[in-house]
Order: sequence, then structure tokens, then C-alpha cells
Amino acid sequence: MDVRIRNSVRVVGRPDGRPLMLAHGFGCDQNLWRLVVPLLSDRFRIVLFDHVGSGSSDAGAWTAKRYADLQQYADDILEIVDDMRLREVVYVGHSVAAMMGVLAAAKNPGAFAGLVLLTPSPRYLDDADYRGGFTRSEIDELLDSIESNYLGWSRAMAPVIMGTPERPDLEGELADTFCRTDPQRALAFARATFLSDNRTDLARVTVPTVVIECARDTLAPREVGAYCHEQIAGSTLVTLDASGHCPHLSAPEDTAAAIADFALRL
Repeated sequence: MDVRIRNSVRVVGRPDGRPLMLAHGFGCDQNLWRLVVPLLSDRFRIVLFDHVGSGSSDAGAWTAKRYADLQQYADDILEIVDDMRLREVVYVGHSVAAMMGVLAAAKNPGAFAGLVLLTPSPRYLDDADYRGGFTRSEIDELLDSIESNYLGWSRAMAPVIMGTPERPDLEGELADTFCRTDPQRALAFARATFLSDNRTDLARVTVPTVVIECARDTLAPREVGAYCHEQIAGSTLVTLDASGHCPHLSAPEDTAAAIADFALRL
């Protein structure tokens, strides 16, 4: 299968610019980058895509077994890079896609000039002295809600994830994006996201990395950003004065500036 069709790959921006690969998180699609793309497109060649099972990707390429964990998503990313013959890629991964980038860079570090981990979390579950933000019972309840009433879960969780009560339009947009995802595929993606543990993979990253966190994020608390920064040798940590888990929607100017500042220094 043509990987560009499989992942609904789209390229915009400056043809001779360094490639920025923008990867969306759980329940989202490439359209959620639309506010930062115009702020970056005059300096970079921007590669947008949808993970298999999301957005406009080829639904026929998805199986629950194949996409049961994050490694397959990471392998898809490497296939896109290889198929498009991209060089010196700056990979920007939002939320769970940050860990996909970590896995991809650990497997083939030569494919990337750098990683931008936007509101990442290597593990959502609390564990001993590690605070991921959720107990096991909370994660189980979340997954049960997705399985039993995905549309209801989408409407209830979008405001929590966005964290912008003053912007109901953004909360509504995120909820609509969730609702467009097939519930069966959403549940499998949610399990891969919220039950994964990629803490040991952080130390495998050898390419330049910036961790971008929000000052107020209910899904990835500040301790998680600090943990990622500490575990990735030579990484930098940037804290945006923003609320919620999706700063590319709620604070696009600051998010784009942080991405560009990192990418232009490589």
C-alpha cells in the first residue's frame, strides 16, 4: 500500500525548507495543526499526516492487533520518512505521538535532526514515586466509558483536555474531532495510549530534543515534563504559559515560536 495514501500525507510550506513532521495525538487528526501551520510554513516544509485509524487515513489498513501498541505507529512514521526520502527531519509529536517519535528515533536516530515532544507523557499511570496523573481505577473507568458510550465520553472529556473554559469553540472542535473517530478504533488507540509505559525508552533518545509543556495541564502534569527532560540526555524543557493539553490550539503563537526556535537552532 502507498504509505502516503495510507496515512493521508499532505505537504505544505516552503519546498526547500527543513521538513517539520507534525504528528497528532489520540482522537485527533492533522487538521488540529491548522493554527500553527501558517506560522511555520514560510520557513519550513511541513509534513502532515493521520495515524492509521484516525482522520482521513485508509481504514482498510487498520486492525486491532496491528495497532495494539505504539511501536507500529512509530514504524509507520519511519515508513513515511523513508518513502518521501526526507532528510534532517524535525519531528513534532503531540501527546502520545511524542512517544511514537521517541520510539522511532530510538530505532532509527539517523532519520531525525531533532524531536519536539509537545505535552508528552511516557506513562499516564501513577507508579511508586512517579506521578503520571492517573490511578489505575481512573484509567479503567476512562476506558470503560469509551467502550460503553464513546460519544458521551467525547463530549465530557473535551473540555477537560482543552482546559480552556473561556474558549468553548475549541472544546467543541476537539469533541467533534473525537466523535468522527470510529469507536472501535478509538478504544484500541486509547488502550495503547493510556496503558503504555515508555519511561525506559526516553534514555534511548540520542538526537537533540525539546520538551514543551503547559503550565497547567490536567493530562500531563508538570512533574511529567520534568521527568521527560531529566531522562533524555541533553534535552531542553520549555514551559508555555498556557492551560490544557493542546497548546497548538489554545496558544498557537507561543507553540509555533517554541517549535521554530528549536528547529532553527539545529
